[in-house]
Amino acid sequence: RYYFHRRLPAAANQPHAETNRTSGCVRLYRAKVELMEHALPGEDLIEQGMADLSAGKETIPALLVSIGAPRLRLIGFDLPTELPSLPEHRLYDLLALDDEDSAHSRYNSLIRRLVSFERAAECVKK
Repeated sequence: RYYFHRRLPAAANQPHAETNRTSGCVRLYRAKVELMEHALPGEDLIEQGMADLSAGKETIPALLVSIGAPRLRLIGFDLPTELPSLPEHRLYDLLALDDEDSAHSRYNSLIRRLVSFERAAECVKK
């Protein structure tokens, strides 16, 4: 088991003037935290996409992984050799089917999550 200790300002450990008790937030940050499997940002989405690609499904996570495939392979991820063609367009079209008005912002959000995951994975690899 691992413990998560967050650095708090020194004042957080000082008693309150009115109650003479310390802040309860100190206890919150010293809570036990299980070792998390999904330590990288967006890792759940990338894992789902890799599983969907292996199963031959064309889902939002699968298309996202297809977009990031070149960089993910350089990082060391084992991806299928056959990937959907034009994954950027297909992802946008799939998002537009659900809600055309928000497709652009959701597409950009997914790309940011992919890039965030790739950067974090590269740091872990070093």
